[in-house]
Parts: sequence; structure tokens; C-alpha cells
Amino acid sequence: MAPFKGRKKHPEPPEAGIKRSFGWVAALGAILVVGGLVGLFYVGFATITSMLLFGWLLLVGGVVGLVQAVQNRNTNFFWLALVVAALYIAAGVVVIRNPEQTAAALTMFAALLFLTGGIFRLFGGMVVRGPHMVWTLIQGAIGILLAILVLGNWPESSLYVIGAFFSLALLFDGLGLLGAGLGGRRIVGMVADARDAPLTRQ
Repeated sequence: MAPFKGRKKHPEPPEAGIKRSFGWVAALGAILVVGGLVGLFYVGFATITSMLLFGWLLLVGGVVGLVQAVQNRNTNFFWLALVVAALYIAAGVVVIRNPEQTAAALTMFAALLFLTGGIFRLFGGMVVRGPHMVWTLIQGAIGILLAILVLGNWPESSLYVIGAFFSLALLFDGLGLLGAGLGGRRIVGMVADARDAPLTRQ
């Protein structure tokens, strides 16, 4: 009795793996877009979530730095690495235990950055008077206006400023990944069709 021979598997075309990878990129982009939209609807929740994520990143980074410092305890930078790791851990614990106060402090810091950056752009645009003077003046005025709006309603504004920025970052990053994934899949498909076209004509 002849042994059973299964069906011969055709090799996967090389563009299939590339299209699959671009599909995963598009899927990640869609997830980020959904997360950004949800965060814009629930900015308070997005603010607390971003603060907790920031705190855990500091804590994990401090623990990793502490382990590396102990492993390299015979080097000249041991105490410096130990102090930096301890500061990371302490900052992470403080942020996790007090996310609302941390959001208020970061909101104040962001508003002051907007204010100083807007003032420098405004005066720089008027002094330099280059080809992009109008755009520089507009950027400076927007920065000052944002700073005034945030500082005028501080600390209540801290409940939505950080969350709104975090959600917008997720949204735009997601749109970029979604466009790159879908565009990549389309380009790969067009290349495959162009390659197979001469074979179908023969």
C-alpha cells in the first residue's frame, strides 16, 4: 500500500509577510486612535491614568537602575548610579501615591513653559524679522494664550490639561501608524500586482 502523500504546501509569497506586518502596524494605530478618542471624552480619567503610568515608569526605571548599580558596585560611578536610582524610585512612589497633585505640578510647569516659549518666540519674531516672522509670531501668541488659559484656571485645569495632551498624542500617533500600515499594505499589493501582471499575459 502506497504511503499517503499530503498536499504539497505552496511557499508563501514574500509580500504576504510584509503585508501582515503592515497589518499589525495598522491594528496598533487603530487601538491608539480608539484610546485617544476615549481619553478625549474622559480627560480626567486620562490624566490620572497618564500620571500612574508615569509613576510606574519611574519606579521600574529606578529598580532597573538600582540592580545595575549593584551589579557595577566596583566602578567609580556606583554611588552616583545608586543616588539616581533612589531618586527615580522615590519620585515614582510619590507620583503613584499622589497622581492629582503631580498632575497639578506638571500642569503648572507646562503652562510656564508655554509662557516663556511664547514670549521668546514673540520677541524673537519681532527682532529677527525673517521669512517666517508671521508664523513665529502666531506660535508665540498661541503659546502665551494657552499659558494664560491654563494658569487662569489652575489647579482645576490640571484635571484635563495633561489628559488632553496625552489623549491627543495617542490620537495623532495612532493616525500616523494607521496611515502607514494601510498605505504600506496598499503599496505592497500594487508592487505584487505589477510583478504578476507580465506572468498573466503570457
